[in-house]
Amino acid sequence: MQNFSPYDLLVLGTGTAASTVAHTVRAAGRRVGVIDFRPYGGTCVLRGCDPKKVLVGAASAVDHARRMHGKGVAGSHGIDWPELMAFKRTFTDPVPEQREQKYAEKGIDTWKGKARFVGPTAVEVDGTRLEANRILIATGADPVELRIAGEEHLTTSEEFLSMDELPRRIAIVGGGYIAAEFSGIAAVVGAEVTVFQRGDRMLEPFDPDLVGWLMEAFEAHGIDVRTKTSVEGIEKKGDGYVVSVSSNGQQETFDADLVVHAAGRVPALEALDLDAAGVKTTEGRLCLNEFLQSTSNAAVYAAGDAAQAGPPLTPVAGNDAKVAAANLLEGNHAKPDYRGVPSVAFSIPPIAAVGMAVDAAHEEGKRFRVNSSKGSDWYTARQQAQPVYGFKVLVEEETDRILGAHLVGPHADEVINLFALAIRHDLRAENLKATMFGYPTGASDIAYML
Repeated sequence: MQNFSPYDLLVLGTGTAASTVAHTVRAAGRRVGVIDFRPYGGTCVLRGCDPKKVLVGAASAVDHARRMHGKGVAGSHGIDWPELMAFKRTFTDPVPEQREQKYAEKGIDTWKGKARFVGPTAVEVDGTRLEANRILIATGADPVELRIAGEEHLTTSEEFLSMDELPRRIAIVGGGYIAAEFSGIAAVVGAEVTVFQRGDRMLEPFDPDLVGWLMEAFEAHGIDVRTKTSVEGIEKKGDGYVVSVSSNGQQETFDADLVVHAAGRVPALEALDLDAAGVKTTEGRLCLNEFLQSTSNAAVYAAGDAAQAGPPLTPVAGNDAKVAAANLLEGNHAKPDYRGVPSVAFSIPPIAAVGMAVDAAHEEGKRFRVNSSKGSDWYTARQQAQPVYGFKVLVEEETDRILGAHLVGPHADEVINLFALAIRHDLRAENLKATMFGYPTGASDIAYML
């Protein structure tokens, strides 16, 4: 086994958190190496947020045009899937080479292969042992293991985003973000989509009333959402699959040409051999202190989806990276602040939330008012011929501070950021009411939501 002189920092992964920490620590004059067995760039840029939003953008444009038929828009509108995928690749294909070049320009060593710990401050990569004073785990997340018969037939979200053709009958296992987003894309393309969700509803982290309104759009798109339904097995049959499900004690089967895993993701830690480094975990998650440092190995830090200290979102990974880099360079002093982190599911239309839900506010004993309305007749909805539009905003009585905001419909993915700004910086509802937003825009509705 080859050995190399120790690094100041070894970074496991090349995604948002990993890249930010690597460049920050290197800029401080430290010796840094990065390791990844996949193309450099990470999930969001290559296999998640960015390529997904390209597909959502196209599907939303077509859906909008179709809704406007008879209202001034004429002609036939559809998705050319191979052409759309070619456009998507203009965003993803250049990234790995660009990332490698940037690492080289900055003097950061790059290693290709799977890393595993062989000691508290050492990892092995394809037979090469690398030592470091500090190691950052930023390996992202993997699809959770479902432990069902025929699980090997599931298509991951990464594979879905790289398909050259989209099959006609698509079954989606799970009812979270991926399910909500992929089902909308596929339905607009023309696929028959069935979603199997074990829980009472899709998108459980979001407000139930707003999810209920969103389901009206799903129904209009022809998406068949089966809640309280568990997938028990997947069987290959000819060119397709048979999906066996159970609902309320009843067994049923569905035929599909593609079965997509959308039942959640967990930190990608399994291949790291954390025991060899004395890095403790609990229930599949790293045991970290408030500084994103391992509680059992002071040389190890984590950030992003691998850390799962905050919501599994790209902005959180970026924030984690700043915290971890500061602590690596200056000693433990920085702590992540997850106040006012907005969450968006890019369904068609989008649904978004930031801050507290009603139940959480009650549990904390808050005194607050709730402003809520379905605004199908509001200008914002009518101008886009989109009947699904609504909001729920929580405002604290004593302080007039915004505790939480929940939106669904046109511009929800953008307007939620203004509520996030208000929550993170303790702005009052009156501050937003007094702000003159451009009109007519989604933001100009905010005063009426308060």
